[in-house]
Amino acid sequence: MIVYRVRPEWSATVAQIEESLDGGRFVECGSTQEKSVGWIEPRGETHGLLVESVGGQLILKLMIEMRALPGSVVTRKVKERVAHIEASTGRKPGKKEIRDIKDDIRLELLPMAFTKQASIGIWIDPKARLLVIDAASQARADDVVTMLVKSLPGLAVTLLNTKVSPTAAMSEWLISQEAPAGFSVDRECELKAADESKAVVRYARHPLDNDEVRQHVQAGKLPTRLALTWNSRISFVLTESLQIKKLAFLDVVFDGASVGKDDGFDADTAIATGELCKLLHDLLEALGGETAAA
Repeated sequence: MIVYRVRPEWSATVAQIEESLDGGRFVECGSTQEKSVGWIEPRGETHGLLVESVGGQLILKLMIEMRALPGSVVTRKVKERVAHIEASTGRKPGKKEIRDIKDDIRLELLPMAFTKQASIGIWIDPKARLLVIDAASQARADDVVTMLVKSLPGLAVTLLNTKVSPTAAMSEWLISQEAPAGFSVDRECELKAADESKAVVRYARHPLDNDEVRQHVQAGKLPTRLALTWNSRISFVLTESLQIKKLAFLDVVFDGASVGKDDGFDADTAIATGELCKLLHDLLEALGGETAAA
């Protein structure tokens, strides 16, 4: 998860959001189109709603499709074309002509290229003014935010910023061997030296409550990733940039959840967002709370 704070000046009804998103429905790539981005139905129903409201929580889904055209193939074809021109005319194509050849070859090859699709889940909590994106990288999250801002008039968001940096907090937890209230430290960690050596120490499936880990931190290696569990309900890895990775709900969370005619979409959404709201609140508290918005 990458989490943003929605600026207070934005508000919209579910109907207004649906209308705004409808103009950007996902359409598969055309034969010579390298990338297509658009909104799809979170519930998975063809021609269904593009925004689902469950208990006041808004769920959206963005689809990104790209044609996979290996650069090595393009380069090889360009070399073959250039070699043919040299052999048949006795002249060597200039830089501009080679660029034009490369563009022509890409257009020729694109219709034969396979497409790759990736869908990204988006959760908006209007009351708490939170935007949560299910993205593994900041670059992918930036693409989603760009599309959201383009699609929803007046929307503005900022990344969460806490009074205590995740790195400083994780260092303290490892040195004191005491996690904040409601959390426990698990068995995965990454430490990086801040000096020119850039030395990295990684622990996986390894206890962290020992002198070796403490000494690494005291010697100046900074935690960039730390595995935690919240209230024995959700496990995750916290990063130095306040991203939440490897998030997993433990079995107890969904025990007893009923599956209705919607295949559990509403129940799962209500339970998951309810748990994550509490987790985010406690995590922000553990990091000293948010800094005042600019």
